[in-house]
Parts: sequence; structure tokens; C-alpha cells
Amino acid sequence: MASGFFALFDDIASLMDDVATMGKIAGKQTAGVLGDDLAVNADKAAGFAPSRELPVLWAITKGSLLNKLLILPVAFVLGAFAPWAITPILMAGGLYLAFEGAEKVLEWMGWHEEHGEASEQEMDESAKIRSAIRTDFILSIEIVIIALGAVEGQPLAVQIPVVTLVALAATVGVYGIVALIVRLDDMGYGLIRRDLRDGREEWLSRLGRMMVGALPWIVRSLGYIGTLAMLLVAGGIWMHHLPPLHEMMHPLPSLIAELLVGFTLGAGVAAIVTLAAKLLPKRG
Repeated sequence: MASGFFALFDDIASLMDDVATMGKIAGKQTAGVLGDDLAVNADKAAGFAPSRELPVLWAITKGSLLNKLLILPVAFVLGAFAPWAITPILMAGGLYLAFEGAEKVLEWMGWHEEHGEASEQEMDESAKIRSAIRTDFILSIEIVIIALGAVEGQPLAVQIPVVTLVALAATVGVYGIVALIVRLDDMGYGLIRRDLRDGREEWLSRLGRMMVGALPWIVRSLGYIGTLAMLLVAGGIWMHHLPPLHEMMHPLPSLIAELLVGFTLGAGVAAIVTLAAKLLPKRG
């Protein structure tokens, strides 16, 4: 009886060791997408009134957790019974990311300027939250699939905890960092007020002013980085799963190739959406 009890503990310890080892591997393989996820979601979570930043971020975080809860069981089932369906789902998600990224680039270039300005101004808080959660859903699929691929061939007892932990850590880590970014100015003002109460100018006050002054630049930079990240993720998905496209773009550096593919795909989808928007009212 005692030997069986200790054998059970030995099996659990061995399983935990396998989970920890595979978790490190899956974490490394998803690191690139997590960086893109951070840039994209920091851009999506910025631009709200200071009093609404944390409530909005919490709403997006809850939506991200719900995304993971929806994606994880479906991913495990597809991985076990219909692995052929994963690639089309990833490529469709890549098209959505490419469309969002290309639409922003086209707006910077002056295309669809009126539509873009109207959409930014008319979208209320709840609409912006929904948009952020939709984008998170696509990036979450990519993170879960990459993590699942890292533990391919492992028993389900290892796959399920590893992929689940990576997915949940992605949400907590990404949105925790985003929360720090959007509240950077408050932290800076806190440092300034602390020195003012002491009645002297110290390095904390200077650091606080630097933090306050840096926030607009950080948010603006993340807007550009987030857009480029969506195009890179989309281009990478299509190049990875479409060998002829990968061969065609092989002479170019991978970063340029993925960016070019992502923008071309997104611009094509944007053109179709714009054409459909012009034609559909006439038919009605």
C-alpha cells in the first residue's frame, strides 16, 4: 500500500517534470508571437480616458481569457481528430490580421481617410473593446497552435497542462505589461508629487517627468509596431503553410518577405471589402 502511494507521487513528479520541460520549449517557440501580441494589444488598449484605462483593460483581459477557454478545447479536439483543419483556420485568421494591418497602412497613406476617421471617432468604448477581443482571438489561436505543435507526440497528460499554462501565461503576462504601459504617466506623476512634498528636486522627480513625457511616444510607437506585427504574423502564417509562396519569397530577407506578403494579402482583402461596400447598397 505504502509502495503504491509513493509510486503515485513518483509518477506525478515525473509528469510535472515533463510539463516543466515542454513548457520551456513551448514558451520559447511562442515568444515571437507573444511580442507581436504585446505590441498589438498595447495599441488596442491605449487611447481611452485615464479613468477608463484600467476598466477597459480588465474587460479586454476577461475577453482574452474567454477566448483561451473557447480555443483550447477546440484545439485539443482538432489536434487529436482533425489536424488537417488547423491550417485553414490559421490562414483565415492570418487574412483577418492582414486586413486590419493593411487598412491602417492604407489610412496612413491617405487611402480610405474619411472612412478611417469616421470609424475611429464613431466607435464607442464597447466597440473598441470588441475589436480588441477579436484581434486577441486570432493571436490566441496562433499562440495555442504553436504551443500545441511544440508538444506534438507527447501524451495528452503533458499536452493539456503545457498548452493551457502557455495560453494563460500569455494573457496574464501581455495584459500585465500593457497595464504598466498605460499607467506609466500615473506612476510618473506619483514620483513627481513625492519629491514636491519633500520640497526638493531629486532624481525621482526627473525620472517621473521622463516617464510622463515618454508615454505619448511609447503609445504612438506601439501603434506602428502593432500594425507591423499584424502584417508580419499574417505573412508568416501564409508563408509557413504555403510552400510555393515561401519559395517565391525566399530571395528576400524573411522580415521583408513576411511584411510584403502580409500587406499584399491585407490590401487585397481591403479592396474586396471596399468594393462590396460600394456595390451592396446599389443592389438594395
